[in-house]
Amino acid sequence: MELLDDSRLTTMRLLTEAYTSLNSLCAEHFAAHGLAAIEFEVLLRLARAPGRQLRMTDLSRHTAMSTSGVTRMVDRLEREGLVARVPCDTDRRSSFAVLTARGLGRLADTVPGHLEILDEWLIGPLTQRQLQGLVAGLRVVRDAVRPDEAPAIEVRAPRRPSAAPVRH
Repeated sequence: MELLDDSRLTTMRLLTEAYTSLNSLCAEHFAAHGLAAIEFEVLLRLARAPGRQLRMTDLSRHTAMSTSGVTRMVDRLEREGLVARVPCDTDRRSSFAVLTARGLGRLADTVPGHLEILDEWLIGPLTQRQLQGLVAGLRVVRDAVRPDEAPAIEVRAPRRPSAAPVRH
């Protein structure tokens, strides 16, 4: 059936397969550091945000989690001392999730191995030109599917590691 040979289906399948495989490798690494993948994403977004804090509603939007899901996640991270919740001075209905020193420490322990995985399986197989094209293309797609949302953190084009990636 010709319809099933459509290159759009192939493109989406390749994107899904690459994401799922990379996500699985990363999830194993995060679990070894006591984090779920979404918890790592929340901590990283907070670490890269101005003042290492985001409004709960912004955190929800940037992680594609429901507001109640973010509330439960922040509650969990707060119990572990990785995040603190701070009320907003200008809006009593709103609060900020703030990365704590302990949360930053957990990231500092987790990020190096995460970068090794990215170097080996995402960055390493691509030429610099392919990598730049991938980043540019992903930015275009992200902006198209999320037109009303300016990115909280602009994604920088990755640099090649100075040393060869470690093979697992």
